[in-house]
Amino acid sequence: MPSFSHHCMTSHVTGKSVFINDIPLPKNALHAFPFYSPIALGKILSLNTEKSLQYPGVECIITAQDIPGKNQMGPVVHDEPCLAIENLEFIGQVIAVVAAQSREVAQKAASLIELEYEETETPIITLNDAMTQGKLLQPARRIDDGDAWEMMEKCDHVFQGNFYSEGQEHWYLETQSALCMPRENGEMKVFASTQNPSETQAIVAEVLGLSKNAVEVEVKRLGGAFGGKETQANHVAAWAALVAHKTQKPVKLHLDRETDQKITGKRHAFYSEYEVGFSKTGLIEALKVKMNSNGGAAIDLSMAILERALFHIDNAYFIPNLTVEGRAWKTNLPPNTAFRGFGAPQAMAVIENIVDRIARFLKLDAAELRLANFYSSHQPQTTHYGQLVGENPLAKIYEQIIRTSEYSQRRKQIHEFNSQNRWKKRGMSLIPVKFGISFTTSFLNQAGALVHIYEDGSVLINHGGTEMGQGLHTKMIQIVAQTFGISPERIRISSTNTTKVPNTSATAASSGTDLNGKAVENACVILKSRLEEAFRLKFIQSGGSLTFEKDTVLCHRFHITFAELANFAYKKQVSLSSTGFYKTPDLFFDRQEEKGKPFHYFAYGMSVSEVELDVLTGQHRLLRTDILHDAGKSINPVIDKGQVEGAFVQGLGWVTMEELKYSAKGALLSHSPDTYKIPTIGDIPEDFRVKLTDFTPQPDNIKQSKAVGEPPFIHGLSVFFALKDAVSAVLNQEVEPELNIPATSEAILLCLEKMKANMHRSE
Repeated sequence: MPSFSHHCMTSHVTGKSVFINDIPLPKNALHAFPFYSPIALGKILSLNTEKSLQYPGVECIITAQDIPGKNQMGPVVHDEPCLAIENLEFIGQVIAVVAAQSREVAQKAASLIELEYEETETPIITLNDAMTQGKLLQPARRIDDGDAWEMMEKCDHVFQGNFYSEGQEHWYLETQSALCMPRENGEMKVFASTQNPSETQAIVAEVLGLSKNAVEVEVKRLGGAFGGKETQANHVAAWAALVAHKTQKPVKLHLDRETDQKITGKRHAFYSEYEVGFSKTGLIEALKVKMNSNGGAAIDLSMAILERALFHIDNAYFIPNLTVEGRAWKTNLPPNTAFRGFGAPQAMAVIENIVDRIARFLKLDAAELRLANFYSSHQPQTTHYGQLVGENPLAKIYEQIIRTSEYSQRRKQIHEFNSQNRWKKRGMSLIPVKFGISFTTSFLNQAGALVHIYEDGSVLINHGGTEMGQGLHTKMIQIVAQTFGISPERIRISSTNTTKVPNTSATAASSGTDLNGKAVENACVILKSRLEEAFRLKFIQSGGSLTFEKDTVLCHRFHITFAELANFAYKKQVSLSSTGFYKTPDLFFDRQEEKGKPFHYFAYGMSVSEVELDVLTGQHRLLRTDILHDAGKSINPVIDKGQVEGAFVQGLGWVTMEELKYSAKGALLSHSPDTYKIPTIGDIPEDFRVKLTDFTPQPDNIKQSKAVGEPPFIHGLSVFFALKDAVSAVLNQEVEPELNIPATSEAILLCLEKMKANMHRSE
């Protein structure tokens, strides 16, 4: 019998893995397609669906009037209609859904709907326009620590600046998809490509006017998500469920790539202004930052994302006097949403740009300056939000990667190369990571599980996490195998299903393994104690502790196979099924005082990247990247290294090439693979070295491991600052490059032109 991981890999390679779009449909099944707003701001005057309804193969068209429950799908705040009624607030806002006998017919029929509208005002598209017009989504947040104002007066040096980072498209391989099947008594079965089955269940129940127990959501696997299916998979499921409810037929809604990109939210663009005070040696003594995010037309998760950004403005640095403010602004774009890192990358880019600028100003090596500002590895220090950092591996990780990356030697070689080459310049940068792990909304840090042992000794796991390519299910199998001392071949995992494990949190915040792993382990420990009782019952003289290993249960001279013990326990009427539960301990945060302990622990890491820049074209080669990442005591090093590599490449895409372009009227211009560029195999480092630390176990976490989903995304910043280093080398590091994210070839050339112009003016 093949192991789960082998079976899963084989299924993927042979194309046998079943995604939403692969599920065979009944003969009476319908296909749905959305009709959405062509304008970013205005009002609906009339909607004529007559031509569309008459098109051959069309079954029905639903609008807001067909919603039996609430016309809302805002996950936190009810500010986002499921279907627009009168007001239109972004291009892509869905007004109606067409159902037909084929997807092609539904798409064609949607194009025949006649919409009469009025563009009432000029839409707000850019973050700058939203700030100018004062369009806040919610009141600002602010965290104070120390006295940045008073200390700023005493610093040796003070300067001000700003930094901008663009949004990012998720570009999951499987686009948004859902299949809904009506059941008896008004019940609804939903197959959804969602990171958050319980929330999808709640939204579908709400729009249908049902209780949650009447809606079953099942997730076998997702073809990628990266945060884009944490809340916005709910939309597609809700639209499909409404059509299925009205027609009482199975309905599938699967978005094509262009439609998906046009109507879904992205990573939030951030614009930050700062003032920093520092000593002659480069120690940051005071910092004031105002961060602003482009939230889009509704709140979605913008405030939680902003909160994490506020928490991560320090990255790996102890800043004794820090004030940070955050504001999320409303624009007429699709509501922006969760994306790997959840606001932390945008904040960390700001502080890293500040440190980089200080180093250039003081003519110091940026890596050494970063080391000087790290949180102490020995002296207890707290973050600006009051959480103790305590002992940490930053200094040790730094020492190791400086050595293994040959940083000092290569820095000299880069200087020599740059002095000998006019049209090509090289740059290098070291970037640290300190990333808090937990949902910052404390009650979300809980998970449930349901584990069955069958009488033949096979085991079935149910848990609340979703598998989206990150290897979560494989890790769950490993945890069960280790706890029971049995081979993975004996274990299977069922689809994630809201009828098996209720009230689950999203598989997000990098906490999938931490939370669900502990819940699964808890269920196994309960079952293990029952098996121990059965063992004592069978071997009455078996005093002493039991050992579960190699598919056998042992106690001195007494032994029995795991399968035989399971069969014996069953015949002795011992329950072989148990729920498991886990809640992360000691988390709290006072949002009035803006102080507390929002994170269970921190994950760390560092990366060193070297680039070669063509000054004439702005194009670059990524010569080498070294990453040393903290995964605690890794449960599966192969999976974790893959996560680090993938996150890094996604990060380098954000900082170098992925560019969202909108028209003045709010139309996404880069809405397909030919206009929106993501990294390919040709963009990865020519020399790519990834290692996991072997000295950072996390004692109070599952198997002493650490989360590894989001933190390594930050390593992509090392490419950005290596590029900035190369750009600065054009003018011998004498001028600070005004470079923002993404540093595209065009942006680099414009930056160089501005640098040269500024130098000429100063002369």
